[in-house]
Amino acid sequence: VQLVESGGGLVQAGGSLRLSCAASGRTYSINVMGWYRRAPGKQRELVAGISSGGGGTDYADSVKGRFTISRDNAKNAMFLQMSSLKPEDTAVYYCNARDYDGMIYWGKGTLVTVSS
Repeated sequence: VQLVESGGGLVQAGGSLRLSCAASGRTYSINVMGWYRRAPGKQRELVAGISSGGGGTDYADSVKGRFTISRDNAKNAMFLQMSSLKPEDTAVYYCNARDYDGMIYWGKGTLVTVSS
């Protein structure tokens, strides 16, 4: 499974961005997916996760009410709609997928910079 993120960029505080993750390869094997981020000087953290069918989602407390995760299995894609962005949301955002055998896959990341 290969994962490619897109949609990052520079945005002012209070603005919005939509990240996309395109999956290819053995996409039929993908189970849960998620978005992680690594801010400068910090460890990577889970931002949001989504179940295989998309009906179950989970969010970090810091983004609840502001970010929405979704996926389109027909298009092998996952999204993260980010609103009311804050400077502390600045980070490299990574797409993550786990298959039914427990294998974990990562994208290379996309940089989100929120200016104050």
